[in-house]
Amino acid sequence: MNTTNVTGGPVVSLPTAFGQFATQAWTDELTGVEHLSLSSHGVSGGQDAGNEAPLVRMHSECLTGDVFSSFRCDCGEQLEQALHLVAEQGGTVLYLRGQEGRGIGLANKMRAYALQEAGADTVEANEQLGLPVDARDYQAAAAILQQLGLGAIRLLSNNLEKRDKLLLHGIEITAMVPSEVPARAENQRYLMTKRDRLNHQLPLLADHELHQS
Repeated sequence: MNTTNVTGGPVVSLPTAFGQFATQAWTDELTGVEHLSLSSHGVSGGQDAGNEAPLVRMHSECLTGDVFSSFRCDCGEQLEQALHLVAEQGGTVLYLRGQEGRGIGLANKMRAYALQEAGADTVEANEQLGLPVDARDYQAAAAILQQLGLGAIRLLSNNLEKRDKLLLHGIEITAMVPSEVPARAENQRYLMTKRDRLNHQLPLLADHELHQS
């Protein structure tokens, strides 16, 4: 049962390079953290003939990837992919602020990067800092989805934990839609760690590893 209260602001039009979105800011009344939803009816004006559940991407804030196009992660490219797919197919991108570095914050993320440069992987770095491997919570996200009328969705994600936590908060996941982008030399180990230690579904990574061998 989800008891988190969120308050939505006015819906405004946001024209972007990916298409036009109906955009709304949301405030988590408990924490004060503000989030953003970007919704589109798609190029056909609605869901396809199969009447599938709308596509939803829950995107955790990543300043380095989303704004500065860092190659250390795949976040910025995943966000662009999500905006493109939602503009085309219809659905919502839910941009979750306050989730930098899987919830440890920007400064700690930089500390974790320093440990990674010394040899730790992305999981070990958080552990060495005495921080959670993944501190994110999706109660506010589920509350926003419910207020948007999105009680059943196709989740654009490779992360099974996101699916499981949304299910706990009353959101039905009708399908998992892959959100995989090609690996780079700079983020290959990061992606391997997400796959091998965090159970992310990354089948394309095996092809990249094969070509590297």
